[in-house]
Amino acid sequence: MRVLLWHVHGSWTTAFVHGTHDYLLPVSPSRDTDGLGRARTWNWPPNVREVPLDRLAECEPDVVVLQRSRDLELTRTHLRREPGREVPAVWVEHNTPRGDVGAARHPLADRADIPIAHVTFFNQVFWDTGRAPSVVVEHGIVDPGLRYTGELARAAVAVNEPVRRGRITGTDLLVHLSASAPLDVFGMGVAGLAATLGLSGERLAEYDDPPQSRMHHLMALRRAYLHPMRWTSLGLSLLEAMQLGMPAVVLATTEAIEAVPAGAGVVSTRLEVLAAALRELMHEPERAREMGLLARRAALDRYALPRFLDDWDRLLKEVT
Repeated sequence: MRVLLWHVHGSWTTAFVHGTHDYLLPVSPSRDTDGLGRARTWNWPPNVREVPLDRLAECEPDVVVLQRSRDLELTRTHLRREPGREVPAVWVEHNTPRGDVGAARHPLADRADIPIAHVTFFNQVFWDTGRAPSVVVEHGIVDPGLRYTGELARAAVAVNEPVRRGRITGTDLLVHLSASAPLDVFGMGVAGLAATLGLSGERLAEYDDPPQSRMHHLMALRRAYLHPMRWTSLGLSLLEAMQLGMPAVVLATTEAIEAVPAGAGVVSTRLEVLAAALRELMHEPERAREMGLLARRAALDRYALPRFLDDWDRLLKEVT
C-alpha cells in the first residue's frame, strides 16, 4: 500500500514507517513544515521515499494520513484530490484540545468520510468529533533496548521547545523540581532554558536536539526520568524512557496515569510528592533500578511496536 503522510511528529513517524507499506513523504525545496521529508536525527527504513511537493499528483497514493488542518489544504493543492472523497484518508489526532476544552470541536467533526484515530483514550474522551468516526490507536515505539545504568544522580527530561510552550509542557515546574535533583533537558529548542528559568548550569543542563540514539544513551545514564507535562497528549519520550529501563516521576495529567502503572514510577499532581520521589531516587540507586525494570516491562507490554503496526494495518485496510 502507498501511504502519503507529512513528517510532522518525528517520534511517531519513526514508529509508523516501520510497517510493511511504501511511505511517501513530501519534501519542499526549503524543507519547511510543508515538506520536511525524511528525518535527519532518526533512523528510518528504506521504504520511506521523499516525493517533491510539486510532483505529489504523480505519486498516486492509496491512502493519505492527515495530522493537521494544513495537510488537508496541501492534499487538495498538490495531490489535486479531496481527501476522504477522491482519495481515502485518516486523521491522526496527536494533540489534546486547546482553548475552551469543554467546547473543543474537532476540525473534522462535520464530516463522516474521514475517521479520526486518536493516539490516546484521553484524547478521544476530550475531543468532540461530531459525525466523524472515532477510534483509538495507542502508541507503539521502536524498542531502544534496556540501556539504563543510572550512574549519574541526575534526572533526565525530554521536551521540545520548552521556552515557547511554557506551562503546557510544565516548564515552570522545573524550577521547583530542580531543587530535588539536578536536571538534564533534551530536545529541540532547549537552548537558553536555564537562563529563562534563572537556573544555574548545574541545576539545569541543556542538550539541544541530539540524534535520537545519542539522546537515548545519555538519558539512560541518568538516575530517573522526569515528565512534567501539563497538557500534552502522551509524550513518546516517556515511553522511550520507560523502555530504556528508567524509573519515571510523572505529573498525573492526561494519559500519563494510564501509561505508568504502580511500581513503575511515581505519578502525582502534588509537587511535593514528585520532589520527594526525585530525592529518594537520587539516593537509592537499587530502588531506581528495580522500578525501571518494572517500567520497561509495562511499556513493552502496552506500547510494543508490533501491536501498533498491526492496529494501523487493520485501520488502513478498513479505510481503503
